[in-house]
Amino acid sequence: MTPSQITRDELAIYLARTLNVDQYQDYCPNGLQVEGRDRIGVVISGVTASEALIDAAIERGADALLVHHGYFWKGENASVVGIKQRRLKKLLQNNINLFAYHLPLDGHREFGNNVQLAQQLDLCGQPAFGHGKLGWLGHTTNDEIHTLGELAVFIAQRLGRKPLVIGDVQTEIGQIGWCTGAAQSMMEDAVAAGASVYISGEISEPTVHIARETGVAYISAGHHATERYGVQALGTHLANTFNVQHTFIDIDNPV
Repeated sequence: MTPSQITRDELAIYLARTLNVDQYQDYCPNGLQVEGRDRIGVVISGVTASEALIDAAIERGADALLVHHGYFWKGENASVVGIKQRRLKKLLQNNINLFAYHLPLDGHREFGNNVQLAQQLDLCGQPAFGHGKLGWLGHTTNDEIHTLGELAVFIAQRLGRKPLVIGDVQTEIGQIGWCTGAAQSMMEDAVAAGASVYISGEISEPTVHIARETGVAYISAGHHATERYGVQALGTHLANTFNVQHTFIDIDNPV
């Protein structure tokens, strides 16, 4: 069955309103980053607009690529050379639109990475700390999880990736803080908010010392691993709303 179509501009307006893009001061442009064909019937989603994802989108006849990590980050070299040139060339030659949403996709209360990760990990909570209250605070709803070690094993099972754990695995857990991606810098905010353990994607050298000196455990569950779910939920929503064809493609990333 041939999928329905929506115009590029209609989709851009809908996504901007749905994700409340204007509420965020971000490190990159949120929305249409590369203009392609006017009408969109096939949407491919993924975490990062890497060359591998672009190749997969071309193979599947995509009209639009929907990602969390797009291009044109603040402070980067603006020259269109090397990796950037190859990526942009493939998008432009194949007339594929690139839509990218960074912080708006982290923070959304229905499709956001944080709320979607919570669903994967049996967590219940609310936005509570950090810049723009992107960090969530809550608790596990899984009656079989009581200790840090049990939580870590469950995360490994759900995300398919063994997390790095800083803390005593025998410790009983209370409130749990989480923020997907590279949000290890919000560790002290999580501590101040009352978390007994903080889950994020990456880890830095200071994170270990903060965890040890505060007694609040830290779990690094993977940047890519924790941010696979928001863009999938958003793509599925677009498919259901506009009857376009949507496929999520997971380009493996161990980080």
